[in-house]
Amino acid sequence: MAELVFFSGTMDCGKSTLALQMDHNHRARGRSGLVMTKLDRAGEAVLSSRLGLSRDALEVRDDLDLWDLVVDQMTHGRSIHYLICDEAQFYTPAQIEQLASIVDELGIDVYAFGITADFRTQLFPGSRRLIELADRTQVPQVEALCWCGRRATHNARVVDGHMVVEGEQVVVGDTGDGDDGDVPVGTVEYEVLCRRHYMRRMTSHAARAHAGDPDVLPFDLDLCPLPGASS
Repeated sequence: MAELVFFSGTMDCGKSTLALQMDHNHRARGRSGLVMTKLDRAGEAVLSSRLGLSRDALEVRDDLDLWDLVVDQMTHGRSIHYLICDEAQFYTPAQIEQLASIVDELGIDVYAFGITADFRTQLFPGSRRLIELADRTQVPQVEALCWCGRRATHNARVVDGHMVVEGEQVVVGDTGDGDDGDVPVGTVEYEVLCRRHYMRRMTSHAARAHAGDPDVLPFDLDLCPLPGASS
């Protein structure tokens, strides 16, 4: 039976790489599908991975009716066995409902990939609707790591080198490279953090900057104890 599956995690956990791999696996078995994305870091109408892999994709705009798109393609003789939907957190709730209808009424598998929560730890509308409607929600096996080495659970927005917790929900950027050099004015980057360092607003740059600050207590900067580690 067809399913709506939501693969969700923080940035840097391999969601787009998995999306590309799943598309490859299905095509290698003679299945035909559509690959979609929205606001990919590499530009319009492309699904890209930070590993350097990419392929052309359909850009999902807010006014695109996914049900009508698939029905039109099938009406004109195209076989569609599956949909790969990357950056699904940016889809509208109505588009997520259209994906559910595609699964239920047309028997087409839908694999959606996206971030659950934004830099303010609030759910994206598309992700919220996916959690409500998906047959399954899965976390990719590859864990993103905070700078301290613990599993990253939160996406932090960094503007001009400083973590921010206010602003528009959707601002396209990519994860930083950890460079200590000057950050160009207006640069928006993202960093994945464990909950402890997210709550302390302690990015990797801030940790390096305050490492020798006498006003910063040692436990503000030390590594979080990893699960199962002895104290």
